[in-house]
Amino acid sequence: MSKHDWGAEQVPDQTGRVSIITGSNSGIGFETARVLAGKGATVIMACRNLDKANPKAEEIRAAHPGCDVEVMRLDLSNLDSVREFAEEFRAKHARLDLLINNAGIMVPPYGKTAQGFETQFGVNHLGHFALTGLLLDLLLSTPGSRVVTVSSIAHYLGKIDFSDLNWERGYKAQAAYGQSKLANLLFTYELQRRLAAAGKDTLAVAAHPGWTSTNLQEHAPSVKFMNRFFGQEPLMGALPTLYAATESDVKGGGYYGPSGFLEMNGPPKRVKSNKRSRDENVAERLWNVSEDLTGVHVPI
Repeated sequence: MSKHDWGAEQVPDQTGRVSIITGSNSGIGFETARVLAGKGATVIMACRNLDKANPKAEEIRAAHPGCDVEVMRLDLSNLDSVREFAEEFRAKHARLDLLINNAGIMVPPYGKTAQGFETQFGVNHLGHFALTGLLLDLLLSTPGSRVVTVSSIAHYLGKIDFSDLNWERGYKAQAAYGQSKLANLLFTYELQRRLAAAGKDTLAVAAHPGWTSTNLQEHAPSVKFMNRFFGQEPLMGALPTLYAATESDVKGGGYYGPSGFLEMNGPPKRVKSNKRSRDENVAERLWNVSEDLTGVHVPI
């Protein structure tokens, strides 16, 4: 079988593995949770809205009787909630094989998180940075563990403006989204460099779903309109994440996306990210700033 035939049915057996998937009550996060649960993983659906998440967990249980799926509340826009989630998870689980930083918001009207960060930067990057930091020791003590962070083609639009990370001087929703998705890649690559330097076998990898039709686009009517021409189904959009999370040939610091035209759709493959995402000086500075902003020291 060539890589171009790779689909959800090729995901290896996940029995005994514990996975957290943020934002898994809809879109590619839900499909990721559904597939992993069907392959035997213990799946924690880490979601802000339990009224939406619980019925989706029931849907997975109905599709895969006997699977182990649990819903836990996680609001990435509030660092207190991130800390509570990490503590609650630790009380229940002694291992963590897969942390999938999937949740995201895209081009909303200007807003701020509970701690005063611009919403997209706060949720898409800082919330996941803090979550990863708070759970990293569990990942490090679990053989073969991985952190998969979902970025976007939109990282090409991004630039890290350290003088105005929270867009106090004129908010541009698309540029702010690009900044948050660029931050996801800078974080992934810096985390992998630190893991490798410390001799750890935990892998940090990134993925992107190409052009996938999901409710992420509720604030982008033009994108929503184009979905009918370009958008692929959420299960296809989830394949790069699933590949990055489970396949044996995945390398730390890898970035996985669709193999089709302009990486918009198709089966997963390893893809390239832009030059800005590879700037080690910016990555290290972003890491230090993120520790300061979140108050979470990442132990690596």
